[in-house]
Order: sequence, then structure tokens, then C-alpha cells
Amino acid sequence: MEEKRGRLTLDSYAKDLKDKLRKEVSVIPGETDAGPLTRFELTDRIIDLCRANSLWPMTFGIACCAIEMMAAGMARFDISRYGSEVFRPSPRQSDLMIVAGTVNKKFAPILVTLYEQMPSPKWVIAMGNCAISGGPFAPKENYNIIEGVDKLIPVDVYVPGCPPRPEGLIEGILKLQEKITKVRYPFPQNKMPAEDTAGIQTRWPKWGKDK
Repeated sequence: MEEKRGRLTLDSYAKDLKDKLRKEVSVIPGETDAGPLTRFELTDRIIDLCRANSLWPMTFGIACCAIEMMAAGMARFDISRYGSEVFRPSPRQSDLMIVAGTVNKKFAPILVTLYEQMPSPKWVIAMGNCAISGGPFAPKENYNIIEGVDKLIPVDVYVPGCPPRPEGLIEGILKLQEKITKVRYPFPQNKMPAEDTAGIQTRWPKWGKDK
């Protein structure tokens, strides 16, 4: 019915918006995504370790899930234990976007613009059912809600819930750290050393293996 009336569906609207904004981004002639000419494995591991333990989220809250995101930064949950408490006021100083809330058609271009202004490498966490699939605002009768922010920008970690608790967001950040470094705990936080017959020894997780 919507197509017969000349109106775009939400999926086609999101696709057209993404294609339009991609065309507006200037591309340097000859630029490729092949990466650097040389790579040093140890250097890459150290850089990934630093990135994973110093994620800077953008000060960005859309709806009620943002309240839980704020609570994660308070003393009870203390997201600073994982190096992610530095919420930056500008997308140009951020490398993590936490989409905490509902995205509608009017807000979609703003969301994509903020994502494009973030420097690379950058990551996205979809927090809550509204950001993941539209949540309770995605029936057939609703024409204004984007059913999933991944229709607009790439998403790295999904944190389900309506809304998810701060512990859920912290678990999402740990999953993102695991995705960056390929290690569950890149830098152990308050972990007791393991005991064996030789006494107390500190065991660090090996690269590429989960502890």
C-alpha cells in the first residue's frame, strides 16, 4: 500500500539514505583499503591492547536506554574500570558510538553524519531492543521507526534488553574488547591470581586464546 501511494518503506528509505550519504563523502583518487604496506604483529597487538582498554564513547543518548548508560558510569558500576568512562562531547574525539534508544526517520541522517565524523578505527554498540530491531515501536502501522540501526551503520555488538541493565552494557564493552584484541580480558581487572602447588602465580591470558 505504501509503494502504491508513492511512499518509501522503511527498509528502502534506510538504504537510499545510506547510499546518498556515501556518495557525498569525498574519495581520494587512488585510495584503497588494502591497509599499510608492512605490518608488525607485536606492534599491532600492543596498539589493539591500548585501543581496547581506552575506548572513548560519544556523549550520545537517544531514549530511555541512555539512563542505563549513564548509570554504568556511576560509582556503583564504575565503567572506568575498563577504560571507557571518558565520554567525549564531539564525534571527532570518539571511537565508540553507543546507540541507546529509538532511531526514527527524522533522526537517521543525523546519526549517520555523527558516525561519519568519527575517526577510524571506530566501533558501534546497539544498546536496547529499539536500536536493535525497533523494539515495541515497530509494528506494521508505524511508518517512522528504523527497525535496526544496522540498516544505517555497521554494528559490532548488540546488547538486548528493554532497557538492558548497566551490567549488560559492561558485558557488551567486554565483548567489544574481545573483538578488538581476540582475548576475553585484554587487561585483567580485579582478578585473583591462580594457585598451584608451586604457590601463587599470576597467569596472563595468551594472545589469540580465551582465558
